[in-house]
Amino acid sequence: MKKIKRIFLHTILILLLISGVFLAVVFGQGYFRYKEEVKNLPIEKAVESYTDKADYVPFNQISENFVNAVISVEDKRFFERKGYDLIALGRALYHNFLAKDLIEGGSTITEQIAKNLYLGGYIGGLKEKAAGIFMMRALEQKYSKEELFSLYVNMNYYGDGYWGIGEAARGYYDRDAKDLTLGQAAILAGIPNAPAIYQLSNGYELAKERQEWVLQTMVNNHYISDEEMKEALTEDVHPIIKQQLSN
Repeated sequence: MKKIKRIFLHTILILLLISGVFLAVVFGQGYFRYKEEVKNLPIEKAVESYTDKADYVPFNQISENFVNAVISVEDKRFFERKGYDLIALGRALYHNFLAKDLIEGGSTITEQIAKNLYLGGYIGGLKEKAAGIFMMRALEQKYSKEELFSLYVNMNYYGDGYWGIGEAARGYYDRDAKDLTLGQAAILAGIPNAPAIYQLSNGYELAKERQEWVLQTMVNNHYISDEEMKEALTEDVHPIIKQQLSN
């Protein structure tokens, strides 16, 4: 019995050692990938490629309804968390290690920004995943949460040719991002998950179904009440500029 226990413990130690060496190699490769990327395109320059656009919408010009909707469905600990989301990061690394491949990506807003800035919105393997973690750390050191949130919603695609929340709010509802109603905000917050499916020109009914889910997460996360959700669901959130969408 003692011999079996000893063999078991040795096996666990060996597996832990192999895991540690594997992760060290992956993170080493990721670090060099990160350094290569930022050498070719410094983080400030990458961010400025969005913030310098004429239609870029800063945080203080975005509807609180929209902010709460996005946070609720994308990264509910975003504003409170300092640094990495260790829970999500640990879960992703564990699952990826077991699969010896990337089967679970990062879900935080900052990591999605890093992927969009440097990795083309796509992570092809563990090395890229590790590189994204270093990029995420650099972004959170250089920019506030409000700046990162604004960057994220300005780089997202909302279907029907609309890039960024400014274009989407004006294109679909002929209003500024700061004036979005709760119903409109919940509709738009749900589109980037699958723009081809939820864009309002041909996916309105599916977008309405996702809107209800977005609103329910807002209730669950205590951003709105059940009554506010019910009221938002009665809003007419058909796109105002219908002629433009039909062309």
